[in-house]
Amino acid sequence: MTWVIDEQYERAIQELKGFLQKDFDYPEYTRRIERYIGHCVDLVHAIRAKRRFPGVKSLTMAKQQELKEKFHQHFEELQEVMAKIEKIHNDLKLADIRSTVLVVRAAVNAAFMVAVVAFFVELVRGQGQSTLQVVDAYLKDFIDFINQWLYWL
Repeated sequence: MTWVIDEQYERAIQELKGFLQKDFDYPEYTRRIERYIGHCVDLVHAIRAKRRFPGVKSLTMAKQQELKEKFHQHFEELQEVMAKIEKIHNDLKLADIRSTVLVVRAAVNAAFMVAVVAFFVELVRGQGQSTLQVVDAYLKDFIDFINQWLYWL
């Protein structure tokens, strides 16, 4: 945008094309912005043509005003397209964050379930058997106590 305002159109076009050639974190990003970058290049060409229109001074004031309005329309559209490109990047970034959160959440849930299963296996195989023996001993003592108490009655 700055290069267009400073009337350095070729540099603006080079920057746009160079931006498209960069390696991005999201491979889909280049494919999705390619047509927008092409449209931006076309808008820069249109802005240059409107600003450098030959014989602009010889045109009527109405035609000069119309040319100026077209220039502003192209510039505003260029800003909108650049905002769309940025929105695409933010959308891809958000989708990446969401998928990362899902993967981390799934890993945490899986680890929790493994820990729960390991706890129950240990409870049943290790502590479970010894607990049953202790409970059995207490039940035998209780039954013996009841028998002795009934015997005295």
